Amino acid sequence: MAARRVVGNTAGLKASSLRAAERLYRRRVHPSVVVSLELARVVCEISRDIGRQLGVMVDRRGQLDHVIIGDSRKLWLPDIGRLRAGRGRLRGIRLIHTHLAGEGLTNDDLTDLALLRLDLVGALTMTDDGLPLQLHCAHLLPDSPEGQMWRLLPARPVHEIELDPLELVRSLEEEFARASRARTADPEQDQALLVHLHHRHNPRSNEACVGEVRELCRTAGVEVLDTAIQQRVRPDPRYVIGRGKLEEVVLRANQLGAELLLFSSDLTPAQARAISDETELKVVDRTMLILDIFAQRARSRDGKLQVELAQLRYLQPRLVAKNTMMSRLTGGIGGRGPGETKLEINRRRVRERIVRLEQQIRQLSARRGRRRALRARRGIPVVSLIGYTNAGKSTLLNTLTRSSTLVEDKLFATLDPTSRRLRFPREREVVLSDTVGFIHDLPEELVNAFRATLEELSESDLLLHIVDVADDNYLDHITAVHQLLGDLGLAETPALLVFNKIDQLEAEELAARRAGHEAIAISALEAETTRSLTEAMQQALWREGATPEDPARHHASG
Repeated sequence: MAARRVVGNTAGLKASSLRAAERLYRRRVHPSVVVSLELARVVCEISRDIGRQLGVMVDRRGQLDHVIIGDSRKLWLPDIGRLRAGRGRLRGIRLIHTHLAGEGLTNDDLTDLALLRLDLVGALTMTDDGLPLQLHCAHLLPDSPEGQMWRLLPARPVHEIELDPLELVRSLEEEFARASRARTADPEQDQALLVHLHHRHNPRSNEACVGEVRELCRTAGVEVLDTAIQQRVRPDPRYVIGRGKLEEVVLRANQLGAELLLFSSDLTPAQARAISDETELKVVDRTMLILDIFAQRARSRDGKLQVELAQLRYLQPRLVAKNTMMSRLTGGIGGRGPGETKLEINRRRVRERIVRLEQQIRQLSARRGRRRALRARRGIPVVSLIGYTNAGKSTLLNTLTRSSTLVEDKLFATLDPTSRRLRFPREREVVLSDTVGFIHDLPEELVNAFRATLEELSESDLLLHIVDVADDNYLDHITAVHQLLGDLGLAETPALLVFNKIDQLEAEELAARRAGHEAIAISALEAETTRSLTEAMQQALWREGATPEDPARHHASG
């Protein structure tokens, strides 16, 4: 078997010193001992001779995984691979290294302990003769009320250390597992630390942005363990929140046992790669979260094709060599849809699949176009329900048509369009169509993929813009919907503004929110409140005295 190599700052070392360091790989430590006196003596002796810090990584069997050489002040730890699977698990490796100036554990040591989730970190001080003097140790702590991430143990001479590392690790992992179970009712649920950056170009409040992403997480089945918010003039071009803040966030995520770093904004491919290089946690942005929700909820063939197309368009610029972000996305958030297959596929295959999907979607769009033409020949008006996600569109569809389409108090509960017939007096009827909900800054990949579906709105004779008036951010929601309608070229389509969920507001508050808006107030849960809406629909669709087959839109004067 080839000799194992010493890693780190080996430049300029004498060959004899390098061979002495390499021979450390032959040594073993009893599993119940942090470090043997003999190994400590040899490590200190070599470190004194070369004038550099020397460290060893010891696994739980007592074998040396790495021998590392730094400079006089610091070690640079190597890439030691992915963390072992399992909630609350530690790395399975402890780090013992020398400090030349007689100091105890430094902040860098404790940061390495937390970021890598090491079993233990220890710093050896030594005499001027290179003999081991004391060992300073620390280990991680589960989430504590005081917010402490680690515990510093009293320094002891090496021969007086009685700590059993295996027993320590066993008890720590039990504590971490208990803390993890206490934080979530579902042990299979993804757990995330939410990261939000507020900067001067973002007009929305922190509460609105964070609240919406938390609702997206609830829909996606992700539990948010904590939220980190930073104020900056502008996003950091590399890490979004800056390197120092990112390090702090990663430490907190590791302490809580989070598996995801979830950013409330969208990340560029370069930012996603840079952040992934700094942590072994999955890195997920807002677009990826929304795409995952769509992947979970698509039921029709059309919907599944459009979601896969959106995902591939999102992933294409991120499929690069050694992209650690992509390598961590198998399963869970970001790993559904095409992510269930191997993500590191070459770009040519991705492009080919995108072309095939676009062709299939065009064919399905043509079929929908023929159905729309048939409805038009029959003279049946089409009314489309639009609005911000979770505004109550599906509930209203069920109430008006006495149907039973899926209704959930979650964002994007409706993904596949649903159409039902609604009869009016005088033998009039319309096709009432429920559509996918809108959201602030709907990801471009989704807008493009679902454009064929959204363009059906252009064939509508009337739009019902449903607004959750009980939501404190209802004005922002109205603005977001108007903006997307403008982007789709639908700003001129006749529309009725409908304020829903009035049962959740006091009369005075409802009056204040209706002020300045020509809106019809309803509660989609109470059929009697919708009479004014159906009357307004008839007035908008048929002129006074028109025949049943004479919708106003199709009889403009020429």
